[in-house]
Amino acid sequence: MLEQPFRARGLVLIPPDLTLPDWPERMAAAGLNVIGYHTARGPSEITEFLRTEVGQASRERFAECGLDIEYEMHAMQELLPRGLFERDPELFRMDESGTRVPEWNLCPSHASALEIVGENAVRVCEALTPTTHRYYLWSDDGKPWCQCPECRGLNDADQTLLTTNAILAALRQWDPQARVAGLVYHATLTPPTQVRPAEGVFLEFAPIERRWDRPLTDRTIEAHARALDALDAAIEIYSMDEHAQVLEYWMDASRHSGWQRPAVAVPWHPEVLAADLESYAAKGFRRVTSFGCHLDAEYLAMHGEPPVAAYGAALLGGDA
Repeated sequence: MLEQPFRARGLVLIPPDLTLPDWPERMAAAGLNVIGYHTARGPSEITEFLRTEVGQASRERFAECGLDIEYEMHAMQELLPRGLFERDPELFRMDESGTRVPEWNLCPSHASALEIVGENAVRVCEALTPTTHRYYLWSDDGKPWCQCPECRGLNDADQTLLTTNAILAALRQWDPQARVAGLVYHATLTPPTQVRPAEGVFLEFAPIERRWDRPLTDRTIEAHARALDALDAAIEIYSMDEHAQVLEYWMDASRHSGWQRPAVAVPWHPEVLAADLESYAAKGFRRVTSFGCHLDAEYLAMHGEPPVAAYGAALLGGDA
């Protein structure tokens, strides 16, 4: 049992999920207080959704229900537009064969590439402004980074942090209170060796490769042991403070369905959730959220109510 509720208690949803019109009321009734709009396709998917009647109504209702609004996005394809490749391929990553290619991420050793990314980060965030001054502009999902001579000695976490630090510097010219997520996830579970987060880059830990039928603290599972070692290393690098956040998958029907539709029912293990929350609280986390993608009208018709109320109760310190 938790000694106190988590300060931030969230769900991260994609635009199609919000065609279920009462999500704001469901989340508020469950004691959740942060909604994260998510996309892996680029920020424009969210901006276009929010221009629709359904999207506009969703954001208004979340605000009316007292939830903070954030945007958690794989954004690099729009922060460094791929159309710039023909004019200046040096902005883009070099692959293992030594060829500059427009696919995925960028060359973070190129000052102009970072400048363009920063400028476009401000443009994106002017349209998608969170209520919390917390920004999530992630790299391309699980995709490779640069292997040019300047970048080759930098691992994925180093290159990600170079880019994240540049985004923070640009955003702080526009929003002096800006903080940017340093995502520890997938390839960036391996800690950086040469780059450190700037003040204002906060830890966001997302153990996507874990199992959900066993607590994360079960080190007999190889993926768990790796994730826990990575978390300990990340806490040393980022320092644990009030801004550090867990991004989990307990509620993520899309993850449990292999990102296919129709979604399977979320495998619900309340004892695992309770154990995970206790271990995260012991590490010092006060902010917890989970993907809840594909929890939409189709999901309800097929599987009935998802365990949103139980999830919220657990984050508040009760029984899941």
